[in-house]
Amino acid sequence: MTETQQVPTAGFVPSEADVASVLQWFERFDALAAAQDYEGMADVAVFPLNEVTDDGKGNGKAEQLGRESYVAQMAQVMGGAGDVQLSTTRTPHFLSDSLVFVISDGTMTYEGHVTPIRYGDLLIRIDGEWKFQTMVQGGWA
Repeated sequence: MTETQQVPTAGFVPSEADVASVLQWFERFDALAAAQDYEGMADVAVFPLNEVTDDGKGNGKAEQLGRESYVAQMAQVMGGAGDVQLSTTRTPHFLSDSLVFVISDGTMTYEGHVTPIRYGDLLIRIDGEWKFQTMVQGGWA
């Protein structure tokens, strides 16, 4: 079959408030990232955290990180980044009222170079608050 079909959801249809809560979570996370508050970023995650990536040659990689490893990784990746500007559009795909996979499309500008980016995050709602549990982005293996 060559046509794209819409697959019905499991019955959950998010409200505007559900979508807004996810987008607000990302605003908070982006502010923590901009401030290089790695501990704050870790506070809004569930550990062990899943990271999924590939090496661009068709070889996928998945691993789990504990909090300490995640904080160290963020400090290494973002610590010397200087002025990085992100512009993203986020599209939440709700699997249920407490599970949402969010695709982020956009650009990253660093030292005058603009690079397109696309990544996904799985967020889970625990006691009414969103936390991220899985990060997926190609090219980091």
